[in-house]
Amino acid sequence: MSAAEPAFNRPALEQLLGKRFFYAPAFSLYGGVAGLYDYGPPGCALQANILDIWRKHFVLEEDMLEVDCSIMTPAEVLKTSGHVDRFSDWMCKDLKTGEIFRADHLVENVLEARIDGDKLARNAPVEIKVDKDEKKKKKAAKVTAVRLEDSVVQAYKEILAQIDNYSGPELGELMRTHQIKSPETGNDISEPVVFNLMFASSIGPTGQLQGFLRPETAQGQFLNFKRLLEFNNDRMPFASAQIGRSFRNEISPREGLLRVREFTMAEIEHYVDPAKKDHSRFSEVADYKLNILPASVQLSGKTDLLNITVGEAVEKKIIDNQTLGYFLVRIHMFLTKIGINPDRVRFRQHMANEMAHYACDCWDAEIHTSYGWKECVGCADRSAYDLTVHSNKTGEKLVVRERLPEPLVEEKLQLEINKKVFGPRFKKDAKAVEEHLAALDENTLVGLKKSHDEAGTFAINVNGSSFDITKDLITSFERVSITTHIREYTPNVIEPSFGIGRILYCLMEHVYWTRPEGEARGVLSFPPVVAPTKCLLVPLSTNEVFTPILNKVSAQLRRSGVSSKIDDSGASIGRRYARNDELGTPFGITVDFQSAQDDTITLRERDSTKQIREKIEVVVDLVKEICEGKITWADVSAKYPAFVSQEVAE
Repeated sequence: MSAAEPAFNRPALEQLLGKRFFYAPAFSLYGGVAGLYDYGPPGCALQANILDIWRKHFVLEEDMLEVDCSIMTPAEVLKTSGHVDRFSDWMCKDLKTGEIFRADHLVENVLEARIDGDKLARNAPVEIKVDKDEKKKKKAAKVTAVRLEDSVVQAYKEILAQIDNYSGPELGELMRTHQIKSPETGNDISEPVVFNLMFASSIGPTGQLQGFLRPETAQGQFLNFKRLLEFNNDRMPFASAQIGRSFRNEISPREGLLRVREFTMAEIEHYVDPAKKDHSRFSEVADYKLNILPASVQLSGKTDLLNITVGEAVEKKIIDNQTLGYFLVRIHMFLTKIGINPDRVRFRQHMANEMAHYACDCWDAEIHTSYGWKECVGCADRSAYDLTVHSNKTGEKLVVRERLPEPLVEEKLQLEINKKVFGPRFKKDAKAVEEHLAALDENTLVGLKKSHDEAGTFAINVNGSSFDITKDLITSFERVSITTHIREYTPNVIEPSFGIGRILYCLMEHVYWTRPEGEARGVLSFPPVVAPTKCLLVPLSTNEVFTPILNKVSAQLRRSGVSSKIDDSGASIGRRYARNDELGTPFGITVDFQSAQDDTITLRERDSTKQIREKIEVVVDLVKEICEGKITWADVSAKYPAFVSQEVAE
């Protein structure tokens, strides 16, 4: 299924996921809370398997250092990181009912509905999204057949192509220009205002220490940088990784697991020398092709994808550096490994206005769903922002010190103060003024020296106060030769950040289909490596003769590390297989009367429903090897004859 094809029956999928308890609204007995979900047994197993592959694909293969940091975070930490002031979205509301909307989503929904209405008026095919949730229906704009001028349709498409690039005031201007109202009531909408997305709390019984539930797992990793560098024997580059819960107080949670308030993240912080952003394994991925959507294309009002090798993209500076390009490929490999359709994955570059406050470049791995393209992985070059701000705030040097192969001799302008005069002159401000002067760069010092030589004084601003530096405060202000044996620098950080819940939902959409026999026969074709349960054990009947054989097969599967489930209910074998097709179980083993005589069992493959019959040990080994990715069902079918009918009756 490509991104251009019409969506499948989403209500049928959601009904299946609810019936089989993959996930469900949390606290539903009390009416539920938007954006909070509980995972049932198959959902938990699916998530655990995805995370297991993530660990092997990234932490083990890339030799990363995994940590587990505190969820509760002091406000001072997030104030320093910029989250208290800038981790926010633009919110607006219905002026009469008070209903809340996220401003960019409102503009997007209304304009998309108008474009669909234009298609209806022109008798062109249009995808109408059906949602059973009444609350979500009210948020959705109604599609009405109204023909628009071609120029208006084009203008709407150009706005949608860069919807993430608009500021709050610009979104407000769009609402006024295009007469955007509340979808349900038609009432006027307020001007967008900033809404901080973090959950506030307090730490300790007095309530005086303010804290927040972390909005990302990254800050704990940055604050442990020194320990991690030491643990890694001071070797660069290296990466830390963390899997854990994060929290964002979404303005209007919607679209199931795609926009929630509590979720699992898996984040990597790859520390790299800012002067050497090449990657030692880049040659392994240079010829790998990706579908990318650069910022320049979006700013022109288009969404045309560029299919290009990552090597060429880096060479042309579309992707900034090798390390960023390397991780984009590794992200794509991970997504396809767990079963995401590669034809429905694109990498979209952030435009300037949507760039996070800490990032200098960022690409999102977006996956196409029935809801449209959804960001599931972000890969940002955070430069040295986080380590720098935490170092400045705490006074702790978060740097790398490297011995140079050859001493570096440089001519530098150096200012030395007269401490006998300096301290008495500035008193309590002396330390801050001295540190400010010591931190000045070469270009700034050149300008100050000119004032010093010509006027005998110069002024500096420290923490909002002005200080005059006169000649008597300086003992030397000359260019000197400095020999350096140690290079000191603050690493840059490349950060791949995975929203596990979003990936999990996209996967369930991508693998869902129905058998031709009828819509009711839904199938989740999970790859065996991520399937919640790998194998179903089915006795032909409730006859006790099958019990020892079932126990034997089950024990061998457990010893092989293959999860299995016995279904000895009174339902027909076909019905039992159908139930487990809905759970995504890739294999079914049937124990019958012939099994009791010769220790053979049948092995059924979920998608094709084809079967083979072999000895118990052979079947167990085959299932184990397929689940480990060593062989495929096609290999099995080519080697073993198809099984058609049972040879021994009761």
